[in-house]
Amino acid sequence: MVFRLLLPLLLLWATVATAQPVNEKATLEAERKEIQRELNEIQQQYDQVKSQKKQTLSQLNLLNRKIQLQERYLNSINREIRNIEDNIYLSELEIYRLNKQLDTLRVQYARSVVYAYRYRSNYDYINFIFSASNFNDALKRMDYLRTYRAHREKQVANIEDHQRLIAARQKEQLVRKEEKSQVMTVQAKKVDELGQERKQKDAVVNQLKSKEREFQKQIAAKKKRDKELLSSINAIVKREIEAARAKAKAAAPKTGDPKPADKGAGGGGGSRRIDPNPTSKPTYLDLTARDVELNSGFQNNRGRLPWPVDNGVVTSNFGPNKIENTLLTFDNPGISISTPNSGMSVKAVFDGDVIGIFNLGDGMAVTIRHGKYFTTYSNLTSVSVSKGTAVKTGQSIGKTGRSEEGDGGQVDLILMMETKNIDPKPWLRR
Repeated sequence: MVFRLLLPLLLLWATVATAQPVNEKATLEAERKEIQRELNEIQQQYDQVKSQKKQTLSQLNLLNRKIQLQERYLNSINREIRNIEDNIYLSELEIYRLNKQLDTLRVQYARSVVYAYRYRSNYDYINFIFSASNFNDALKRMDYLRTYRAHREKQVANIEDHQRLIAARQKEQLVRKEEKSQVMTVQAKKVDELGQERKQKDAVVNQLKSKEREFQKQIAAKKKRDKELLSSINAIVKREIEAARAKAKAAAPKTGDPKPADKGAGGGGGSRRIDPNPTSKPTYLDLTARDVELNSGFQNNRGRLPWPVDNGVVTSNFGPNKIENTLLTFDNPGISISTPNSGMSVKAVFDGDVIGIFNLGDGMAVTIRHGKYFTTYSNLTSVSVSKGTAVKTGQSIGKTGRSEEGDGGQVDLILMMETKNIDPKPWLRR
């Protein structure tokens, strides 16, 4: 009884739920395709690192990234399996409903046949028509017989339609079950791959732990280099802010000078900048129209900025990084992006002006201003731009240097909003 009461609601849910899996399946397949593309890129770099027969931080970082991607891939597969199972269940409900309707139609049709057979002598067509009292009554009886015959034919057609529909749904169920089987085969393969990668990771971690003192020296050198890099960047940013403040002060009306007329009030022509976002706090770095345009463009492209290198993966994230099961920790002011080889082109992630080029001893760095946003690209072997020039999105500004462990290339990307250091990864295209 409860199931009968719930059946209409379940069928309504089935109608709504079965409309989404087609689009969701395509979305999941596209997501897995992108994940697999990145996995292939990481595998190429990992094979190159592994061929050097030494455990390095890059190797561990690549394995960590592979594990993250494999887990995402598995989550996507699990979601698809759940969708297929939901579809199978909802189709079973529909088949149950169709079978119940078919049983009802068969019972109704059987009653009609029995009734017609039982009273066949009374309902002989000719006798039934000619026994009419008048011509109009005869026409009505003929119309009734036609309607009754059409009703019987419709009953038969409904039964045949339901039978065909049930057969089609059962065939679809077989397809879904086969699809589920295939997806589960892929799932089992990915689970096995994930297990192997976790074992590899444990082996690398154990090797790194045995060389903890060696890596502590390496991390100490990185901390020193990062401190020098941030000091240079902060000096450049502060210089830009001071220059903007001086320009604003020079442009401001002196005490006793008449105020410039406000154009909006019908006056003649002030050069006052209009803030496109009046709720935001204006800064000296919003001084010019170009600054405002660059700020707006940079902010609107959050999550869509191009990567500074082709075929690169993040091997060290922004902020605190810790090598598990060890005391090795370091704080990254940006993100470290590994490339298969050194000497690969490094590109500007957005339009801007080159405001700083400096040498850190073991590599060069370029700082580009995008209004109040600043990007710095360090660990470059060469630079192809000069200070004061404007650059476009995707324009080459230099070449990647070797990674810290000497296995492949690397570029370090730092993003600042004025003097605030922020994570650049969420700003890059996913």
